[in-house]
Amino acid sequence: MKFLSAASLLVLTAPLANAAALSIFDPTQASLKANDNEKYPVKGENPLQYCAKPDNYKLEIESVDLAPNPPLPGQTLTISAKGTLLERIEKGATVNLEVKWGLITLIKQTVDLCDELKNVDLECPLEKGEMVLTKEVDLPKQIPPGKYSVLADVYNKEQNQVTCLKADDIVFHF
Repeated sequence: MKFLSAASLLVLTAPLANAAALSIFDPTQASLKANDNEKYPVKGENPLQYCAKPDNYKLEIESVDLAPNPPLPGQTLTISAKGTLLERIEKGATVNLEVKWGLITLIKQTVDLCDELKNVDLECPLEKGEMVLTKEVDLPKQIPPGKYSVLADVYNKEQNQVTCLKADDIVFHF
């Protein structure tokens, strides 16, 4: 089955993995998790949070797990996600994507979700229903140190919000 939440997660994490061509993960770094003080953490071993209370989102995420957590340079990161898509997603869906390294914006663009899904072996339309996805990402050996933040705001073809996920204050050290 096809799974938008994992695709959204991959849209979130792929730029960070690509930006990884920029420092090094510290192997002693604690697991990446959403800050306990944040209002809407995504369940699982991950640093994700919903941008707002997810009651009206068209995607119910059961869990997202990263392994290893924290990710390690030069290793394969496995992303596992489970959830339920409450509506069909068709061509014309978009993702507003932003990746920052400290105060520097690395990526700020709106991309076609269906085009991006091809990168994770999915295609539109995505049918509604329960879904599970596992994706492996090979991380580069060098990732620039610093504080990263990532945001992916997903909309259907009518420009109604499907979900919004973010990860703030992800710190990588030498």
